[in-house]
Amino acid sequence: MISGHPENNRERLLKIVEKGFEITRGRPLPLGATVKRGGINFAVFSKHATLLTLVIFSPDEIEPIIEFPLDPRCNRTGNIWHAFVKGIDPRIQYGYRAAGPSGCDEKFLLFNYDDVLIDPYARALSDGGRCGKYTPPPPVDHEFNWEFDQPLDIHLADSIIYEMHVRGFTIHPSSGVAHPGTFSGIAEKAPYLKDLGVTAVELMPVTEFDETDNLRVHPVTKRPLRNFWGYHPLNFFSPKAGYSCSEELEGPITEFKSMVKTLHEAGIEVILDMVFNHTGEGDKTRQSTSFRGLDNKVYYMMDPDTGEYLNFSGCGNTINCNHPVVRDMILDCLCYWVTEMHVDGFRFDLASIMGRGREGQVLRNPPLLERIAANPVLANTKLIAEAWDAAGLYQVGTFPNWGRWAEWNGKFRDDVRRFVKGDAGMVSALATRLTGSADLYKKSRREPFHSINFVTSHDGFTLKDLVSYDRKHNEINGENCRDGENENLSWNGGEEGPSDSEEIQALRNRQVRNMASILMLSWGVPMILGGDEMGRTQKGNNNAYCQDNEITWVDWDLLEKNRDLFRFFQRLIKFRKMHPVFRRRAFLKDGSEEDLTIAWHGFENDRPDWSENSRSVALCLSGRACPDEIFIINHAHWESQVFEIPSAGEEKRWRRFLDTSLVPPFDISEPGQEPGLENQITYPVGPRSVVVLVAKTAGVL
Repeated sequence: MISGHPENNRERLLKIVEKGFEITRGRPLPLGATVKRGGINFAVFSKHATLLTLVIFSPDEIEPIIEFPLDPRCNRTGNIWHAFVKGIDPRIQYGYRAAGPSGCDEKFLLFNYDDVLIDPYARALSDGGRCGKYTPPPPVDHEFNWEFDQPLDIHLADSIIYEMHVRGFTIHPSSGVAHPGTFSGIAEKAPYLKDLGVTAVELMPVTEFDETDNLRVHPVTKRPLRNFWGYHPLNFFSPKAGYSCSEELEGPITEFKSMVKTLHEAGIEVILDMVFNHTGEGDKTRQSTSFRGLDNKVYYMMDPDTGEYLNFSGCGNTINCNHPVVRDMILDCLCYWVTEMHVDGFRFDLASIMGRGREGQVLRNPPLLERIAANPVLANTKLIAEAWDAAGLYQVGTFPNWGRWAEWNGKFRDDVRRFVKGDAGMVSALATRLTGSADLYKKSRREPFHSINFVTSHDGFTLKDLVSYDRKHNEINGENCRDGENENLSWNGGEEGPSDSEEIQALRNRQVRNMASILMLSWGVPMILGGDEMGRTQKGNNNAYCQDNEITWVDWDLLEKNRDLFRFFQRLIKFRKMHPVFRRRAFLKDGSEEDLTIAWHGFENDRPDWSENSRSVALCLSGRACPDEIFIINHAHWESQVFEIPSAGEEKRWRRFLDTSLVPPFDISEPGQEPGLENQITYPVGPRSVVVLVAKTAGVL
């Protein structure tokens, strides 16, 4: 293997001739490795490198077969190094070595010619990139038969998102799929997702990452812990090979496309969780794998005096998102996933970092966010921001928008948890969340669908654990329980963890249904954490990023055990789809021509109690936008209460859709087949429960 600074070029040239290769100038665009007639064009950016060498491997070989040092006089245009290699098999693997100017300031430039580096534009990585080998895109685009598949373009207001982990969703032996833990496994579960009723899956990171980069061990078993979640990307273009059941080089690409096509056929969109805030290279104590070794000063934010990484991500480094070159890479990446892989949207992890300048300053009009919002290829693509970062910047309701960006609404999560738990003074906040969080979005000329509502996500307790634990139980993460959020706004119902008490179990089941009901019947876009619909637990672990085991895997036996809970979610989703009033595309405006009326009530009609001590609020929806009037009672008090019911008029009768205080199967009805109420004047509401009534023409189901 040729290593160190290049020398003896004559010997290298002889090797090239012996192998039958021919290298020519090539072209600077497009970036990456592009298969063309007769060979492959290679192009990579590095402004500060003084020497750049293309390293070629045969598949599955550790030693390179040849290395081409590029001549900066003919193989460089501006800051892009390029070459066309004739007579080369497109199934080769490749990487780069880069060296910097002698005597350069090592605070900013961290070149190491011994490292073989990943091309930032590589479409597939071999061995997860851990050996510095990666594969150019094989000529498979024309071989994959998309037929008539296109992104589904479901309006965001009509979306119901299901967040999941590719491996965790089907790797459990109970999943029953032929290819557990893979893209194919998800495709096999498309009928389940369709039956549940969700319209989109939001996949936790699927681009290449090194699952072995966690240095901690399980405190009991002493086995290595893994990077399970994948929020340490090595590359942004390449689907993770470990999520593919194929051993072919192009397998992950083809399998991902097949998954997307299958989900689209089931009417389900695909949203990717993208991590453009940091990379798996981490801080300077870790080995360079790509960006740092090619041009550290361009790709990362650094203190201009010390050269230390600015750490707004909490992971040791921060991507310099608003550098023009990095902006271009991110745009190219997003367009690739939309055009070549047919994905429907993106959720951006710690997206507030994407609005910071090169030295970390918060920009008023961040050019990257504007370019994403205005990009014509992405015009119909869903853009969802996690509108905060790890350095305290919190932009929920204020994230730079241009009419395009939706946000994970963390305030919805917190307010719903507080209300259902029974905290005082939460009635007014709940009313605001139920009606689209106008306090956050209306003032910035956005609409209810810009709020992605959620109560649980991968980051924190599951819904089952939220009602079963007062505190986190992260001991097995190997960090002495220092990791994970300390304040979870959770309540165990009287006993920490699993309980044999029928009373506590009934309370917990009711609380789960209460939060699911509020989530699904609020304006905005509901997001469900995968497995919540069948009662999945992580045993109180609220930061299970390193647990590749039954803590994070979906146990499909729970589906039968908790069939009543699945049915509850399924019917809630169906009810939401049947009633457009919950999928509002605009906030109410002042004036008499509005098509919807919201009337707020308390225990008595037209007398809502907004006081600090109130724990109950009801609302009635009526008007042209709601032909069947809907009356919703949210009662978080621990005592029962009789509520007055608004008049439904002479021609309509109230029917009960759901009452979470009732035991299954009476807790929820099949939408459209709700049983009528004998008493049309009052309704007895049980402690800590949600009730939904529907007014329909008498005699009509």
